[in-house]
Amino acid sequence: MTLIEVDSVDKSFASRHGSINIMKDVSFSVADNDFLAIVGPSGCGKSTLLRLMIGLDHPSAGSIRFRGKPVDRVITEMAMVFQSFALYPWLTVQQNVAFGLEARGWSKERTASAVERYISVTGLVGFEEAYPRELSGGMRQRVGLARALAVEPAVLLMDEPFSALDPLTAESLREEVLQLWRDPQLPPEAVVLVTHNIEEALQMADRVIVLSRRPGRVLSGVLVNLPRPRDRKSEAFYQLTDYVYSLITEGGASPPAGPPAAEAALDGGKPLPQGGARP
Repeated sequence: MTLIEVDSVDKSFASRHGSINIMKDVSFSVADNDFLAIVGPSGCGKSTLLRLMIGLDHPSAGSIRFRGKPVDRVITEMAMVFQSFALYPWLTVQQNVAFGLEARGWSKERTASAVERYISVTGLVGFEEAYPRELSGGMRQRVGLARALAVEPAVLLMDEPFSALDPLTAESLREEVLQLWRDPQLPPEAVVLVTHNIEEALQMADRVIVLSRRPGRVLSGVLVNLPRPRDRKSEAFYQLTDYVYSLITEGGASPPAGPPAAEAALDGGKPLPQGGARP
């Protein structure tokens, strides 16, 4: 089942020097059970795409649909995790997680139940009364994740969620996110991850969209058929990393031979193949 359709999207911003074209003719789809990553150079429109998908901004041309309907407002069935944590410093962990639920008019009982559940699954038990300033970067990002999951979104959007963390903390949190994703009892139905880190994209996602330099265009859609947990030291992982890196730096490359990866053609704006079941 297709959740999101991005169809021939352009996005431009006005500036005192004229119009700046951020992306051009971008098309892809996000299906139920997809874990999709978007990679590309700085300034190619990766984060802008997330804002367009959730309805915080609108395309200059083309269209975006969620469950078959145009995205003409903020989609409450999506939630976003930000690079900068985006927590309210005057609220406790518990209050930060509850904030979005209260804004949606959930009852106190339902809110309390959801907050308790997602504080537990994100490893925040014992920190309910702590303030963001009292937490490490990794713990603050766990709060952001708990807040996003608590609204039980159909689609979780993640904008460089690990880039502000030290390498060990980032690796630990990636594994925790994957564990949550593999649990069919937990939301979301699909994840879209924006990252500059090619290895991170290939470690986490099942499909990777590669964007060109600005204006961002879809260079390729790469299917990641590597078994989980993925061994970043394996030859197959190395070859796939090198292939995606070559796409970004050279604008074209031959896909690695063998079964670990396959390239999905996007000629004519065709969407990527639909996703499969959660691993």
